[in-house]
Amino acid sequence: MRQQRGHIISLSSIHGLKVFSPGGAVHSASKFALRALSEGLRAELATTPIRSTLITPGAVDTGIQHKTTGSDSARMLDIDKNAIPPEAVARAIAFAMEQPANVDINEIVVRPTAQAI
Repeated sequence: MRQQRGHIISLSSIHGLKVFSPGGAVHSASKFALRALSEGLRAELATTPIRSTLITPGAVDTGIQHKTTGSDSARMLDIDKNAIPPEAVARAIAFAMEQPANVDINEIVVRPTAQAI
């Protein structure tokens, strides 16, 4: 507030748009909560020079898909076979931040074109 500018970027997941099931209720709940927090901040800061953007990526090739163990590992590898590079998420963040001061990008969903969810 003192700087008279700012941009809060929250990183969520498409699991904040659709519950990841089975076994993802708690994970999805945390991502749905980020949507509420980001929208609440946007509304509360509307009269200030601070913006709020939620970035909602789908499958991103971070390497974490190779660390999943147990019965879900095959499913995770299948979901992530068409994962987008991390740079695609970085470009979405940069796009939101590059907008003029009077433009607020509330949410960007970025995911592989081949991803069903």
